[in-house]
Amino acid sequence: MAETEKTDQIDDKPMPLMEHLLELRFIIAFLGCYHFSAQIYLFLAQPLADVFRENGEARKMIYTSLTEAFFTYMKVAAFGAAFFSFPVVSGQLWMFIAPGLYRSEKKAILPFLAATPVLFVLGASVVYYFVIPVAWRFFISFEIPASGNGLPIELQPKVGEYLDLVMKLILAFGVAFQLPVALSLMAKVGIVTSAGLKKFRRYAVVLMTVIAAVLAPPDPGSMVMLAVPLMALYEISIIAARFVEPKPSED
Repeated sequence: MAETEKTDQIDDKPMPLMEHLLELRFIIAFLGCYHFSAQIYLFLAQPLADVFRENGEARKMIYTSLTEAFFTYMKVAAFGAAFFSFPVVSGQLWMFIAPGLYRSEKKAILPFLAATPVLFVLGASVVYYFVIPVAWRFFISFEIPASGNGLPIELQPKVGEYLDLVMKLILAFGVAFQLPVALSLMAKVGIVTSAGLKKFRRYAVVLMTVIAAVLAPPDPGSMVMLAVPLMALYEISIIAARFVEPKPSED
């Protein structure tokens, strides 16, 4: 027992200050993303272009102020920098909490740290490849074609508004997919238990539906396509919590 306590001590070695280095990395990422901001824009606009193409149309986005396009590219660069810097941010968070952990606790948490960027990219991929196309088809269905003397309704998307919505959805889904990591770490330190998560399941379903309604565009298809993965991630969190939560003492 004494030998175990000796080898499993808090690893409180001082960590170097990384704030300035983190800021430098973000600035470098921002400048790199700004250089490729046109390509990032084309990638983010591709789902809408595909929907227009399905209808046999070729349209364009508009901007209505002289500075809108410039600041849109700045936002795109900031978004790209935040997206690609996410692994660095999670690593910095790890360096912040690591000195207060036992070596055995570090080994237990490392897999969750590795899963963080994977789940973030998975959430971003779900919204980009599945949710957004369905939502865009839903919104474009409200157009009214020209007929007779009536006034048609045609979508003329503003580039700034469109990209703000897409970037918000991608980041929101990426963060929402961190649920297993967050709940597993809470179980590891004893804040929640797998049994408690099971009892909370029915309320979690309601909460996931509300989160999906807030994050997803307001159409049933998009809400379901977010709510179902979140519920699945909650079930995965219960299983993970069962493995990492402190075991009751046999004394």
